[in-house]
Amino acid sequence: MEKIPTIKEIAKRLKVSASTVSRALHGHPSIGLVTTMRVNKIANELNYERNQTAVFFKQRKSFTIGVIFPDFSDAFFSLALSGIEDYASKRNYNVFIGQSSENPDKEKRILQTMRNHRLDGIIISISKNTTDYEVFDQLKKYNIPIVFVDRIPDMENIHYAACNLQSGMLQAIDCLIEKEHRDIGLINGPGQLAASKERLDAYKKGLSGHHIKIKRELIVSSDLSREQNQLAMEELLSLKQRPTAVITFNDYVARDAMALIKKHNLVVNRDISFISFANSPIWSFLDNSPLASIEQFPKEQGIKAAEILFKLIDERVKEAPPVLVFQQVVFDSSMIIHTVNNIA
Repeated sequence: MEKIPTIKEIAKRLKVSASTVSRALHGHPSIGLVTTMRVNKIANELNYERNQTAVFFKQRKSFTIGVIFPDFSDAFFSLALSGIEDYASKRNYNVFIGQSSENPDKEKRILQTMRNHRLDGIIISISKNTTDYEVFDQLKKYNIPIVFVDRIPDMENIHYAACNLQSGMLQAIDCLIEKEHRDIGLINGPGQLAASKERLDAYKKGLSGHHIKIKRELIVSSDLSREQNQLAMEELLSLKQRPTAVITFNDYVARDAMALIKKHNLVVNRDISFISFANSPIWSFLDNSPLASIEQFPKEQGIKAAEILFKLIDERVKEAPPVLVFQQVVFDSSMIIHTVNNIA
């Protein structure tokens, strides 16, 4: 087996100290130009590579952050990851990713693995079923900063980047009212998600603002699986006075609901109109799209979460005083009208 070259071997060839070689390889100003050139020449000849573990130990960094998302095949999360990776790359950082698959136990195991590897920080969007937040508090004991993105736990004193869903929901209600819809349904997500509660509150506010009575039967929920999405739509269709328009938790719920009404020989955006959240690229691949979709700016959320995280990492390395002001950035959602393949 070929022996890995070391600083000591370079020092021996040049008859200088190992500390001189180390400083020369790092471009230290105390080492003369000639010595630095000689050291680098021998290092190149020997194919010397720096011991990154030693570098990490000295700088108190692993130069790696972790990202945990529920589903990387979801366009929203892949766009958010893209934003994080772009920002991390500019800081010469690697990104270690983990997919929770909406499983709280798996999410916890990934967090523990990242903790054990002493990653410099973690960005996470919690699973739809996460209700135990103790594991997040444990990270504080290890001085590993954590920033939440999009799906935020119901906790105080946390850092996050998220989206104000109310602004988009109110625009959606206004749009549908303008088109003379009065029976507007809502297919919401799991009740334990803060994002579901935010959508519901905004939905009620939007209808009340137009003096429209809120009908409980028009509000249904799904666990976001295809089966449950279609069951939720089926429930709305079974009503004596079914909705003429439906707002869905996200684009994937809308896709499944729209597929179901076609099976009932109903026409999307004529018999029942749809507005969804997320503004996913999936609509460019399908024959029909909702009337509109609410943009939540996933890439921008990812970039902002990374900005917050790296600020926390830098403060930790400098051994700065504990952060008392928690970074919480919120983007306003905005409705995007779809003009292709729409009837209404």
